[in-house]
Amino acid sequence: MVIQTEKLTKYYGNSRGIEEINLSVKEGEVFGFLGPNGSGKTTTIRILLDFIRPSSGRARLFGLDAHTDSVRIKSRIGYLPGEYGMYEKMKAVDYLQFLGSLRSDEKPPMKDKLIELFDVDISKRIKSFSHGNKQKLALVQAFMHDPGLLVLDEPTNGLDPLIQQRFYELILELKESGKTIFFSSHILSEVERICDRVAILREGKLVALHKISDLKKFRLKSIEVTFKHELDESIFRLDGVRKVEKNANAVHLLINANINGILRKISEYPIDNISCRDASLEDIFLEYYTQ
Repeated sequence: MVIQTEKLTKYYGNSRGIEEINLSVKEGEVFGFLGPNGSGKTTTIRILLDFIRPSSGRARLFGLDAHTDSVRIKSRIGYLPGEYGMYEKMKAVDYLQFLGSLRSDEKPPMKDKLIELFDVDISKRIKSFSHGNKQKLALVQAFMHDPGLLVLDEPTNGLDPLIQQRFYELILELKESGKTIFFSSHILSEVERICDRVAILREGKLVALHKISDLKKFRLKSIEVTFKHELDESIFRLDGVRKVEKNANAVHLLINANINGILRKISEYPIDNISCRDASLEDIFLEYYTQ
């Protein structure tokens, strides 16, 4: 396993950080780490990178202890934090050269490719960069030394759609070459698109760990119905209906029961339009926070 944690727990005084997190991330896997602010994602990442120490439990990366073997581990990792600080008075070209020198790597193997891929003007001083351009530069520094493991915290934050697409293609290319990617994101569509598995945190605890392919087969179904006239919401409070969202004549139902019985019930009323699909990852994710 590239990443493995056992009952990983962190308290800040009396405040909860994370509690007994058990994770295993395999080589060549794209692993999504989900949860709202305060759920424990960043705490977990900081323990993995030995920026903070756990209250109990352990973490191993590449089979090495996250604390005692921290220096060896960091030589094999590319990291993009959620809040990235830069030496803004430097030109981007000098900044990347400086970071390369810290690894005794005068010519990081992927640097030129990434500069072109993400369309970064390295001749300018960083202080003149927009937020999106700083994010692109941050991606270059994380990937440029061709690490075996990439730990990315909200990597597409501030990127325009074209660069996002290039980022997704790069992730899938690296996966094919055997690299491991561990990243947190609030953008569920991108997690659904590129991840093999996903872990969901809630209030510091791991509440779900699934393959994306299994999540797509989740029992939840989503039904969108537009009726010819507005109906009272109470009509849709049926067995198996997990959530009702109503806007005038339009109703969205999230269900976890036999769809036929619910369809028979709502067909008693005049319908303009109806559609049914498997629940999206976003629907499923939100269910873990409304149970």
